[in-house]
Amino acid sequence: MSPSAPGPVGELAGLHHSGELAAAYPRVHRLLAHADDAALSRAGQLLARLDPDEVLRRHPTTPALTVAVTGHGTLSPLVPALTAQLARHGLLMRPHLTDFDGYVFALSDPTSPLYAADPDLVLCVLDPAVVFDELPLPWGPDDVERVFAEKLALLRGLVARFAATARGTLVLNTLPLLRKYQAQLVDHRSRNRLAAVWREANAALLRLPESHPCLVVLDLDPLLAEGIAAQEPRFAAYTGAQLSSALLAAYAREAGHLARHLAGRTRKVLVLDLDNTVWGGILGEDGPDGIEVAGGRRGAAFREFQRTVKQLASQGVLLAAVSKNDPEPVAKVLREHPEQTLREDDFVRVTANWQPKHDNLTALSAELGLGTDSFVFADDSDFERGLVRHQLPEVALVDLDDEPALHTVRLLQDGWFDITEATTEDRVRATRYREELARSDFLQEFTSLDDYLDELDVKVQVQRAGAADVNRVSQLTLRTNQFNLTTQRLQTAQVTALIEEPGAEVLTVRAADRFGDNGLVGAVFLRREDSGTAGPGGGEVLAIDNFVLSCRVFSRGIEQAVLSTVLRYAESEDLPTVRAAYLPTAKNHHVRDFFPRNGFTATGPAGDGGAAFRYSFADDGSAPQAPPHIGLSTDLVPPSPAPGATSVRGKL
Repeated sequence: MSPSAPGPVGELAGLHHSGELAAAYPRVHRLLAHADDAALSRAGQLLARLDPDEVLRRHPTTPALTVAVTGHGTLSPLVPALTAQLARHGLLMRPHLTDFDGYVFALSDPTSPLYAADPDLVLCVLDPAVVFDELPLPWGPDDVERVFAEKLALLRGLVARFAATARGTLVLNTLPLLRKYQAQLVDHRSRNRLAAVWREANAALLRLPESHPCLVVLDLDPLLAEGIAAQEPRFAAYTGAQLSSALLAAYAREAGHLARHLAGRTRKVLVLDLDNTVWGGILGEDGPDGIEVAGGRRGAAFREFQRTVKQLASQGVLLAAVSKNDPEPVAKVLREHPEQTLREDDFVRVTANWQPKHDNLTALSAELGLGTDSFVFADDSDFERGLVRHQLPEVALVDLDDEPALHTVRLLQDGWFDITEATTEDRVRATRYREELARSDFLQEFTSLDDYLDELDVKVQVQRAGAADVNRVSQLTLRTNQFNLTTQRLQTAQVTALIEEPGAEVLTVRAADRFGDNGLVGAVFLRREDSGTAGPGGGEVLAIDNFVLSCRVFSRGIEQAVLSTVLRYAESEDLPTVRAAYLPTAKNHHVRDFFPRNGFTATGPAGDGGAAFRYSFADDGSAPQAPPHIGLSTDLVPPSPAPGATSVRGKL
């Protein structure tokens, strides 16, 4: 590949040939952010030659995931495709490729090299040959049903072994039914029977995650429906590549979305332009009656886009609008236009003014308490997107144009908001953020923060986590970046294991105030461990493995109330010392002094540039009480409110 080739791939090639690609790795995701499939394929070939350890030596805070690839056919072409997909999301891949057709051994043996690699993500790529290679000759639909059922039983066993052995996420996929197999049956009744058997078996495969939280099953049918060939016959015959390179590339894109989620980089906010994005036409020129909202062919395309956006918002995606318009006409259309699907209440904030859009995005970020790297911005203007790209390169852009029929496709193609499972909290997230904006407006009425907090009437409940909390607790570890003291990303199975582990405690934090119920906003992970000290002062101590708190509830004293509860719990259990650590990331720097600000003493460095802390009741005295404006309830220790505080045990 020539280093003089134009575009981002040419720049990558130049860095590779000069030996500077590892040093320049933080630039890679911006170079690839808008690369097409062909460019990503070429970039993957270059990036796959990088030594991940060399990148981490130069950039130790780079988010890295170990990804194991196993399956039935030849899968080595998948590695560069995955490398490029992770790189475009700012991630670094440590690949582990098992032997050809080695998935059964790799997943069934707890001592296999796959498990030794301790992968974050395991992609077990299946193809139809796993069934058809084991059929007798001649064969019929009943033979296919029998063999597929045997494979499903095998896969259930492999998934169970993975769940008992590994900490990461396992990915399976549905098997496409190739015409070359169906056409070997000459009568249509047999073909129909084969198709029914095949679909029923794939449906059973798709239901496996219902009983195995560590599992994700990617459905290949929607990818094939876009016109991707399932197989390239010559490659299948001569190299054992049972799935086409185009299908593997599309699979890699979907796996990249999942990896981004596991690394805590799922986007949270969709910001929309309005003119020629949400509706057709220019409101200021065409007026409310002249814009295209639902009528006619173009109007129907805009309506489909609005319906898609509303569907995303119903599952926890925060929706905002930033438009160069006067605010009154925009508000009138969103409230009163009879054909509008999206209404004012669907948005957490509608900003209509004549300021640069990147300035409005920055202001919105401050209002929501979310970084602009959690934003996706959709606009039909090359100029506006170019300004945002230059001023806020961390914002993900959806490149729309004057063809509204493609708006929905372009919005969805990068899976910016993909998660493993939506929770009840997701479905009320927009309401929570609207309440938070009301709190901000309420704050402006006060000259004293203490007066504001007293009137806010904050209530906090700290409880042991139960089965109903597992999904939300896992989600908090995956999606919380700012108040995440050690940034341990936990899947649901890992949270469940911690809840059940002797000597470990998983605590949930719920909060409410005069504006409403914030829901489950935080989690604390505790562990009893040996102090390592003999004689007096020895025995067990309490370790805080991690503490996460939603950015929605920062700076209200909630974090101090929770830490006070943890310390009071340790004191009540006669645990003389509490240990804690802070491990830095690019996003959590503002909590680096959380423990020393709250009475802990630094004891030395921790791994990855962090710091270790200790609270000793012998040296530091009794546990501090919660801030007086907090109404605290907990099932860990009896309530002992500070003077002036009100116990609200059981009220939340």
